[in-house]
Amino acid sequence: MRILGIDVGNKTIGVALSDPLGFTAQGITTIRRKNEEEDIKELKELCEKYEVDTIVCGLPKNMNGTIGFQSEKVLGFCEVIKQNINVPIKMWDERLTTVTANRAMLEADLSRKKRKKLVDKVAATYILQGYLNSI
Repeated sequence: MRILGIDVGNKTIGVALSDPLGFTAQGITTIRRKNEEEDIKELKELCEKYEVDTIVCGLPKNMNGTIGFQSEKVLGFCEVIKQNINVPIKMWDERLTTVTANRAMLEADLSRKKRKKLVDKVAATYILQGYLNSI
């Protein structure tokens, strides 16, 4: 059982992967978004390479729990994933994961440049680990 966690943004998609037993999440890559077709192709390749059986996608809800503009965009992209990749998708509340990821990297004394490169992958790891802890 491998689960892929994704943090979908406007410019990038952070990607994390569970270990085969589903205990831990590790960040594996950040996809630089080009267009929907290329984004799906890269995600599909990762799903095939790692034999993924579930995708967990972070849903950026507003702090009051409502669905906002960014959430709508993510939900729309997840519909495209469903149409092109034969793997179930679960949505996971990702409120504050990017903030938490940035805070952790600040505590690790990473430079702003390194944080910028890693933040989406780290956020995807937090999303996936939260999901794994719940199952």
